[in-house]
Amino acid sequence: MRRTFYALVLGCLFALCAPSAHAADNGSWSVYPLSSKVAVRPYFYLSADPGQTITDKVVVANKTGKPLTFRLYAADAYNTARDGGFAVRTMKERMRGVGVWAKPARSRVTVPAHGKVTVPVTMRVPQGAEPGDHAGAIVALDERIDRGDGSVALGVQRAVAARVYLRVGGPTLPAISVEDVRVGHHQPLVPGLGDSGATISYTLHNTGNVTLNPKVELRATGLFGRTLLARDLTRIPSELLPGQSVRLTEPWRGAPQLDWGEVTLTASAKDTRESAAASFLALPWLMAVVLVVVVVVGVVLVVRARRGRVRPSARVRPSRPAGPRPFRPRSSPSARP
Repeated sequence: MRRTFYALVLGCLFALCAPSAHAADNGSWSVYPLSSKVAVRPYFYLSADPGQTITDKVVVANKTGKPLTFRLYAADAYNTARDGGFAVRTMKERMRGVGVWAKPARSRVTVPAHGKVTVPVTMRVPQGAEPGDHAGAIVALDERIDRGDGSVALGVQRAVAARVYLRVGGPTLPAISVEDVRVGHHQPLVPGLGDSGATISYTLHNTGNVTLNPKVELRATGLFGRTLLARDLTRIPSELLPGQSVRLTEPWRGAPQLDWGEVTLTASAKDTRESAAASFLALPWLMAVVLVVVVVVGVVLVVRARRGRVRPSARVRPSRPAGPRPFRPRSSPSARP
């Protein structure tokens, strides 16, 4: 049976990398803000107060030898759950910020071969807009669907988007938190025979209203406060958008096979710092089984010993209490005449 799947590939999906200094480009077309004579802008960096309307222009450049038609729209941005990369929502998803406030002057545009088209963009910030950072993108979507061959056909729609970073005037609060720290151990069956490791998982949450460039420090201590591990983590998003949270994992190779300690994660960014910890018990499976057996046997022996001490002796049937004897008067010798 022939099945068709449609996937939307956005050129603005960057995973764990810093924002590039170049326009969004997929090799066939690119999208970027109209540059001034002073400087080239790879992205839209805008600021406005609640209730204010601002205008800008977006350029769509065609690098192919034939005309291309695109659907232009604005979209909200978010951090992907998998690795925290920058991504934008599709047209069918609900928009709350930039995706609602920004409107290109034309919803469809045809760009000639090796040509460019400039389209005005209007940004209307509502009166009740929350202060702080709002991220989004202006997307140029090729609505044509490329179909693959074979029993399973994969339909692909390609898109390129220029990022939009909007700062709405008002109080700003940078805040970050580390949540739900967990430690999972991978131990050999027999202590000392094989490598051990652990996986540390945690949630990084931007609880403020400004975009953060977080750093995370990992520290693990064992019994008596011994330092087992101390390092800065690199598998974190380069920018964490306001309100976004990402579930991340960090491998710990060479984790102790027998220890009891604590793992502490400290996240920091400009003007904010927060820590969270989780305790762990490293115990090989064989040793754990032996320990459980020893504990069970010990409990059974203790219970039996206690029962033996309090066991009552055999009951003796009490003798029948002696009742009062009937009074019998002594016979006196007969009186003789």
